Amino acid sequence: MAETITVRGEGISLDLLLWRRYGVRGQALVEQALELNPGISALGAILPLGTVIILPDLPPVPATPPVRVVSLFG
Repeated sequence: MAETITVRGEGISLDLLLWRRYGVRGQALVEQALELNPGISALGAILPLGTVIILPDLPPVPATPPVRVVSLFG
């Protein structure tokens, strides 16, 4: 479910919000966040105080198959 937040600090950009919420994986969500918030790009790179932003859901991490480890020393 998408999360709605309000910008409460100065110097906050959309990609910074995504980084703070999701870490490194948030970088891939910038396009989705722009789609969820039409007209947000017209506000400029730095979001004004009080701007309401809808953050997209973080996609699930794909399951990685187990890796077989070979030991050379025993």
